[in-house]
Amino acid sequence: PVCKTQTSWIMLYTASSTESTQEGEVRLVGGKHDSEGRVEVYHEGKWGTICDDGWDLAEAQVVCRQLKFPGVVSAVTGGTYGEGSGSIWLDDMDCKGTEKSLSSCSFKGWALTDCSHKEDAGVVCARGTDLTSDTAHFLDHSLGLSDDLGELFDRGDDCDFLITIQSPTGNRDGEGKLEVEERNICTHKLILSLYPHFNITNGSSNLSLEMSQACSPCVTSFIRYLYTRKIDVTVSSAQCLHKLASKFGVKRLMQDTGRLFTVLLPEDPSFYTQVSLYQYSVQTGDLLLQENCLQYLAWNCEALINSPAWSDLSTDFLMALLARSDLVVPDEGFLLQALESWIIEKGDLTGTESQAALLGHIRFPMIPAEKLYDLQFTSELYRSHEKLYRVSMLRGFQFNALSFDTLMKHKSSESEEEHDYHPRIYTAEPWSVTINSTNKEPPRQAMRYDYNRRYNNYQPYYPTPEYGKSFTTPNHNSVIYQTKETNPISWSARVFKNQRECSRCISFPTASLSLQSSLRQNQTNSVHFSNRLLLTCEGRYVFHVQDFKNDMAQIPTNSSLALSYPCPEGQYDFRFVVRPEYI
Repeated sequence: PVCKTQTSWIMLYTASSTESTQEGEVRLVGGKHDSEGRVEVYHEGKWGTICDDGWDLAEAQVVCRQLKFPGVVSAVTGGTYGEGSGSIWLDDMDCKGTEKSLSSCSFKGWALTDCSHKEDAGVVCARGTDLTSDTAHFLDHSLGLSDDLGELFDRGDDCDFLITIQSPTGNRDGEGKLEVEERNICTHKLILSLYPHFNITNGSSNLSLEMSQACSPCVTSFIRYLYTRKIDVTVSSAQCLHKLASKFGVKRLMQDTGRLFTVLLPEDPSFYTQVSLYQYSVQTGDLLLQENCLQYLAWNCEALINSPAWSDLSTDFLMALLARSDLVVPDEGFLLQALESWIIEKGDLTGTESQAALLGHIRFPMIPAEKLYDLQFTSELYRSHEKLYRVSMLRGFQFNALSFDTLMKHKSSESEEEHDYHPRIYTAEPWSVTINSTNKEPPRQAMRYDYNRRYNNYQPYYPTPEYGKSFTTPNHNSVIYQTKETNPISWSARVFKNQRECSRCISFPTASLSLQSSLRQNQTNSVHFSNRLLLTCEGRYVFHVQDFKNDMAQIPTNSSLALSYPCPEGQYDFRFVVRPEYI
């Protein structure tokens, strides 16, 4: 039997590529000598540059060693050797100086950067060869080892350890007992001894595994992976392989298959699949999968609240969700109302202490003053938790009446948490605006003329339609700032599609959210804006949240985004969210 496959699949492996250029290789470009230049690294079949944030001698030392130079002269920043093109693969590098390759150092993640090519890093390496040192010359002949071990597994020669797979068939025999199908996999102790969870050292020569009919065929693929580090993983086989990897402590396979679960997350509008995957990640201890699930559910919290899965959520799950600041909801009052409905539906099953703990995660100061006042009349939980509501509402009214410095002056760490004074991602008016890029193009603009140096004349062209909106917000959500002269303030939200629209943009599309220039000088020193850009796929789900740097946000692609959820390129809307915070 074979592990079921579907059209979409991915090859996971650790063996070296058969191409001449290897993953993680580095090169120097633009220097006068071969020992200096702009550093470029090879990833996913393409060369890309490194941002100079955090670039120092330790990082340069690793590059020079990887290129077989005897030492380093200097680390170069600021695009000294010219600006590269394409991807900026690495940013915020943090090397110890002893690593064998640059990609072994700590960094943000592939293509996760807020830099431009003006910040491309470079090095100057020492030239020549240090003949006095006992230099080690690395020879790597391991390319074919993976395939050789795969053939050894397939042949089953000289195997000394038997794995028996037991799967219930669903049928019953004449005595009414459930029939079990058994099959054997012949393996080698030497290979399995690399994985302590197999307990090969206990002297046993066999192992029995109980597996479901659906997962049983995947065991062979999993065992073969232990020999070769190669495996085909499909959406349908990912969870079976993840369970096996978790059971036997194969961490890298567990993490990589866990990433594939992101493909499943947007597919179920009922949210039962997403919640089930989160519970599974907690059981298996897969922190990466756990964060992927929580992040998706936080970004799509409004849809989760309106789904049938909301009333079935566990207390522990809600605790983890409500603790996050990246919840995307209309406002904090909406979140409180949803939580109250959940508590009322659960009744006494949650207990008073658990209810109070959940309500303690609500950021009452973020609820508008009018809604705060109405809670004593409209909340069905106000009487049963009157003390909690009174204290929390008081803090909310203080937030709206006092400056932040005054609030912090008498802050009690036991009763007040500073994060309560910081917003989540609130999308209700007037704090957000949406630009829909999937709608029909804006009307064509009037013909313009651009000077052409080659032909020494003006060439006519139609400008690319612009995507942009203007809107106004208060300077802050606290009432005391809504009477200032700076209120309201105007914002300009735009999406740039090409270089003609935005000459300083590095890639496209790029989003911009900026204050009107005339208002910048009037902006209060007590407030800053930590704005967010939400990308919504086909109007169905939020698949990416990004902050703005210098009013700009580069839109990542599916291939460069480390923790993206699937969405066809260009089939998404841009939602700009203004988030005022106290400094």
